[in-house]
Amino acid sequence: MKLTYFGHSAFQIETNGTTLLFDPFITGNPHTEGVVTADQLRPDVILLTHAHGDHWGDTLSIARRTNALLIANFEITQYAQKHGHSNVHPMNTGGSWQFPWGRVTQTYARHSSSFPDGTYGGNPNGYILEIEGKVIYDLGDTCPFAEMAWYGEDYNIDVALMPVGDLFTMGVEGAVRAAKMLKPGLIIPIHYNTFPPIQIDIEQCRRRLEQEGFKVKVMKPGESLTL
Repeated sequence: MKLTYFGHSAFQIETNGTTLLFDPFITGNPHTEGVVTADQLRPDVILLTHAHGDHWGDTLSIARRTNALLIANFEITQYAQKHGHSNVHPMNTGGSWQFPWGRVTQTYARHSSSFPDGTYGGNPNGYILEIEGKVIYDLGDTCPFAEMAWYGEDYNIDVALMPVGDLFTMGVEGAVRAAKMLKPGLIIPIHYNTFPPIQIDIEQCRRRLEQEGFKVKVMKPGESLTL
């Protein structure tokens, strides 16, 4: 299984012949310039955490071109259907589903959600994926919340993709608190240094998490990791 990070919150997992694409904000993302274009991506599945433009991004154009299965909350899948993409799988907070390539649980995320045109985007979410004997948790845009302790008890989380950019999500200290509840084997920071308001010292962030005993991998856009 290979995980490729594209910057901000966009990443891809290749597993057993299936390509999963998460929050494909590619066009207009300064991290992806010279790394990848939306037209180069050919996912079988797209998973959306919420409807904000820096996550919804190129979802519709990629989905229409590839007919990828779109997994998202009910409101997002309804929006996609109204805009010409019918291959969708709606979920809602706390629900799980067994797909041929793995099991997905849609989690709570403490944030907001609306499309760039102002349409309501439903409750924001994260995803816990059980794939090839590994557990991967994409937190989405969130701050810490108490139920993360349940996830840490119920799952042996191998990788947590964790927002650290502050302002719109939790910052470094919030990430430390979340990590203490989740107890992941590896933290991959996301959602930072894309725009001036979420500019942080990522090396300081890494050191702070490592001081608390956590393993951290700061990934460059386009970099891949074998799990």
